[in-house]
Amino acid sequence: MEPTTVAGVLRWMVRHPWQAVGCRWNYKAAVLSAVMRAAIFFGTNRAAGFDAALAAMITEFCFRISTAGFYGAMTQAFRRVEPAHAGTFAAMVVLPLVAHTLELTVHWWRGTPELGVSIAASVAFTALSTAFNLFAMRRGAFVVGAGHQSLLSDLLALPRLIAQFARAAARTYASCCAGISIG
Repeated sequence: MEPTTVAGVLRWMVRHPWQAVGCRWNYKAAVLSAVMRAAIFFGTNRAAGFDAALAAMITEFCFRISTAGFYGAMTQAFRRVEPAHAGTFAAMVVLPLVAHTLELTVHWWRGTPELGVSIAASVAFTALSTAFNLFAMRRGAFVVGAGHQSLLSDLLALPRLIAQFARAAARTYASCCAGISIG
């Protein structure tokens, strides 16, 4: 049974990393993240020349294809946390700390020329993609293991999930704004 509190998930990942993350390696997250982030690194490094952009893209693709499955498993571990906003916040803090520290190290070592803008774009993408992935995982999409569906089924559900996510974000924003008084 998956934990339903932030503290429970964090304890589970520390005490049972193989059960919580290792055997739940999320191939869906690995493939999608590697493709999307490779494109980000290519685009942000294009100003340094085609060869530099290509090297940054290949470095990011290799890094993400080998690590993003674990980040996807970590995200999936937070999907049952209640209240949902606590799980989302925790995932949006824990994952970037781990992922971008390693990403920065890999690209610094590799000599990626536009390192600052590349990492900034990747962090921004992480903020949005983590929130969206957690939203989708709570609805049974992009998960692996029990209750999973095919990647193709997940991709076909993507337009509906994006629309639901946008509506939920708009409602959250509106309720936050309604609670702010001016004066």
